[in-house]
Amino acid sequence: MTKILSKINQANDIRKLPEDRMPALAAEIRQYIIKAVSKNGGHLASNLGTVELTIALHRFLHFPEDRLVFDVGHQCYTHKILTGRKEAMMGLRTEGGLSGFPKRKESDCDVIDSGHSSTSVSVALGLAKARDLKGENSRIVAVIGDGSLSGGPAYEALNNAGRCKTNLIIILNDNAMSISPNVGGMANYLRTVRMSAKYIDFKGNVEQVLNRTAMGSKVAKKLQKMKATFRSMVIPGEFFTEMGLTYFGPVDGHNMTELGRALAAAEKIDGAVIIHAITQKGKGYRFAEQEPSRFHGIPPFNPGNGRPFAGIVKETYTDIFRDEIVKLAQKNPSVLAVTAAMSDGTGLDLFQNLFPDRFFDVGIAEGHAASFAAGLSLDGMHPVLAVYSTFLQRAYDEILEDICLNDRPVTLALDRAGIVGSDGETHQGIFDIAYLSHMPGMTLMAPRNGAELRKMLAFSVQYPHPCAVRYPRGRKDTEYLPECADIAYGKAEVLHQGNGIAVMFLGTLASEAEEIASHFRGLGRGITVVNARFAAPFDRNLIKELAANHSLLVTMEEGVKTGGFGEHVSSFVMEEELPMHVMTCALNDTFIPHGTDRELRKKFGLSTEEIISRIEQYLKRHES
Repeated sequence: MTKILSKINQANDIRKLPEDRMPALAAEIRQYIIKAVSKNGGHLASNLGTVELTIALHRFLHFPEDRLVFDVGHQCYTHKILTGRKEAMMGLRTEGGLSGFPKRKESDCDVIDSGHSSTSVSVALGLAKARDLKGENSRIVAVIGDGSLSGGPAYEALNNAGRCKTNLIIILNDNAMSISPNVGGMANYLRTVRMSAKYIDFKGNVEQVLNRTAMGSKVAKKLQKMKATFRSMVIPGEFFTEMGLTYFGPVDGHNMTELGRALAAAEKIDGAVIIHAITQKGKGYRFAEQEPSRFHGIPPFNPGNGRPFAGIVKETYTDIFRDEIVKLAQKNPSVLAVTAAMSDGTGLDLFQNLFPDRFFDVGIAEGHAASFAAGLSLDGMHPVLAVYSTFLQRAYDEILEDICLNDRPVTLALDRAGIVGSDGETHQGIFDIAYLSHMPGMTLMAPRNGAELRKMLAFSVQYPHPCAVRYPRGRKDTEYLPECADIAYGKAEVLHQGNGIAVMFLGTLASEAEEIASHFRGLGRGITVVNARFAAPFDRNLIKELAANHSLLVTMEEGVKTGGFGEHVSSFVMEEELPMHVMTCALNDTFIPHGTDRELRKKFGLSTEEIISRIEQYLKRHES
């Protein structure tokens, strides 16, 4: 354990250390974070960029009485180290280890379980009003990144904060980045504010000089009266001031003395205050400074050269999407690409480079992205909206109302669908089948391998109605298989014909289905294996055919059980009074923590061993 960091064993220990030791502590924390993330993977650049800011906040606040709310929460590693969890950091993002996001069950210094963007000010404002109602005087701070300010909920909260007349400190952590570089009006505005820092220094110096003499004081007062007529043109922070917030900044987010002064001044203000801190993503680690997007979320890597510990790199589903969407756009000029601040993560970086006029990054604004895509489609375009499954949840209403109700030809490309492993509850893409399959007019597909993803994307961009394609993170079953058949609307694919028992899987559970079938073939049973392909509409005619010579239909999907593919199939079988039992195999209806994919499938009801056991128990009950 390093010399200074060894003195930090619980919350508030940092307040006992002298101020002149803080720069050395910051350096030690950076090295500690790099060590932990290089071992287990995680969010590196964002955490390296907020070390000094978090230290300053911990010197200012007293935990757990005071409350610190991180937006998204992926920058909370320093906070965890300073609140008694530094030893556990070496088990970061492993099963049973620390989460990469704030978690209340880990510490009473974590205020809320989080992982999505643009909500911290809302939560902090609620905490502040609750504090006021109870007559308490705790300090409440929200930390929100400039990227999160592209999300609508952040503006709603800022607008409300200006009206609520409650003491609240909002730290705007401005590093010009979210997952990808920030875009849009707010990004341009903050860029202007950063450039105006010299103006602030000049303004303060002029006022000091003028106030030294009686005549100068009169001039200063005249200038003060004139300020309202021109301040919006030149003074940083006017946007926030007009919303009723007191604005401080910009300040150097890596200067802890400057940050401390700003926090002390903010505490004296009656009402909501926003402190604009300029930080550098990846600060202190050369490779992360040079490639902040790559080091936003990174697998285990060699800290000496910044390269991932990887063997033979197979093509990922995101890689396949990247290549295929470009090919489709080359053939069809109506194909456009839309994303929500994740051009690199979704594989649209190549599309952006080749077709800049047909690429749209709307910022962290999934709801707007869906409605924007609907608008594009109203005049002959076919937009492909690429977003992580977990974040598409934020656009539920816009998909239902603007895309489905208006029957718009929009393709939703759902990356990271299913279990995503080490990012935990907030990032598991396990709800999309349930919330998309009940939308009237929505077609939902899931490929079993890379070749099928290509075919489904090609099908979707010529399909004149709403369509979604969900595919997982990583490389599982991406290999091309020559027997992959063309896509026929609403039709499943029979891979092996048998009788008695049929296994119908959705998406990338093909190897698990084959393993189950192989087990029972070894026992002398011919198992039918079906690739469902479509979750909505599923192949009703095939299910009727299967009912003629199969007494058991096993459905498999990597999504929650309630409202999922299996439940829709089971409901159909009951309504049609088909002589066949449906065994639904899906993930338990719960929030799934971090861990490996295999560990999580086993723990939450979707391992091949458990499914085989369930089938054997069924056969024992019905054949004995």
